[in-house]
Amino acid sequence: MIHEITAEHLTLERVGEIIDNNYKLQLSDDARARIERCRKYLDEKIATSPVPVYGVTTGFGSLCNVSIGQDQLSQLQINLIKSHACGVGERVPNEIVKIMILLKIQSLSYGFSGCKLDTVERLIDFFNEDIYPVVYRQGSLGASGDLVPLAHLCLPLVGLGEVELDGKLMTGEEMLKLKGWQPIHLASKEGLALLNGTQNMSAFAVWALLQAQRLSEWADRIGAMSLEAYDGRIEPFTEAVHLVRPHKGQLETAARIKELLQGSELIKQPKTHVQDPYSFRCMPQVHGAVKDTIRYVKSVIDTEINSATDNPTVCPDEDLIISAGNFHGEPIALPMDFLAIALSELANISERRIYRLVSGTRNLPSFLVANPGVNSGFMITQYTAASVVSLNKTLAMPASTDSIPSCQDQEDLVSMGANAAIKLYKVVYNTERVLAIELFNAAQALEFRRPLKSSPEIEKLHAEFRKVVPFISNDDVMYPHIEAAIQFLRR
Repeated sequence: MIHEITAEHLTLERVGEIIDNNYKLQLSDDARARIERCRKYLDEKIATSPVPVYGVTTGFGSLCNVSIGQDQLSQLQINLIKSHACGVGERVPNEIVKIMILLKIQSLSYGFSGCKLDTVERLIDFFNEDIYPVVYRQGSLGASGDLVPLAHLCLPLVGLGEVELDGKLMTGEEMLKLKGWQPIHLASKEGLALLNGTQNMSAFAVWALLQAQRLSEWADRIGAMSLEAYDGRIEPFTEAVHLVRPHKGQLETAARIKELLQGSELIKQPKTHVQDPYSFRCMPQVHGAVKDTIRYVKSVIDTEINSATDNPTVCPDEDLIISAGNFHGEPIALPMDFLAIALSELANISERRIYRLVSGTRNLPSFLVANPGVNSGFMITQYTAASVVSLNKTLAMPASTDSIPSCQDQEDLVSMGANAAIKLYKVVYNTERVLAIELFNAAQALEFRRPLKSSPEIEKLHAEFRKVVPFISNDDVMYPHIEAAIQFLRR
């Protein structure tokens, strides 16, 4: 299947579809024309303009006042990529690297960056041939874009750096020889076009949003099962309650929980308790706030991935080459921190429901085993969830509130958006783990309500889960069951 790169709006869902279904990319005729027109304009401008152009005929950052001769413009770009490849830490996962490549191609295709056509087409070759440049997670300030990770992404274009191809690590030079390709000869401004931009942060954000939407849906389903297992009340999910405080996510969650529990025998049973704890009763308010956060962050990232974010911006129609700040990560750093906080809360409320399920109340056995004492049952699953939730709280501390000036104080306020992205990535996985542990507990607890049945929807979920995770009668090694629950959420 082919996805054509055009100026049409690229949605997050489309990005997910392209990655999940292994689409191939190709430039539309219009995109080719825009790229070539911008490059032609830039070459003519360099040849005729007596005024230095930042990053094109000058050095970079605080070296912006150093003019570069015509014979050194190409070497300037190579040196830029070499010197900026200073990444450390773990590798960026291949799935996110592939999103980075897609977003970089999309940004360059608008014709405001000055890249040559063959440079963009080589990036398309990387995407289509599943060539994954080795990119390291740490090193970007999210200021002049993602300089360090994008340098690593682009080193193989010129035969430098490393790539993973068919599961094997090799140098960029070896990869080019294997494919029979020549190194790209970078022209003026191209190194800056490749390294400036927010594609590292944006790729993490796109991935995290796609996961967040999935986990938000799971949280409602798992929360509904826990409500049933805990003998909870349905009244807090009545629409009339939420119409007097009509936050969209709150209304959606209340309606979803009622839908999930339609036809349940358990929910109709007379209750001896007047209220449920907040972790059950306030699911519409908490899960709903997470939905609203996801919606907001998605709107911001949607704008970002449909933008040109390098510098300087080349505007042929206006006859302008302007050095400004479209590479700055602040517009997405703050929302990524916000999303990390929201997902942390989704895990937080999930852990509280786990605690209630193992607490030996409402006619559930202590720690969800028939013979507690000789069996510890699900006691330590709550410990694990609590540990993960505590770590999430640390990770949810905003990165975007920090700034360390760089580049001899030329870059005197940075976004730390890449650090926000790394933390968000970890919070996503942690939240998934906690929800999986809740499902493990809720499925176990539901068995103690037999012979009464939950709704057809919840019983179907329970039956599917039982195909991979059994009922625990006596103490068992638990971590394989938790891992199976995690994998179940990814199906």
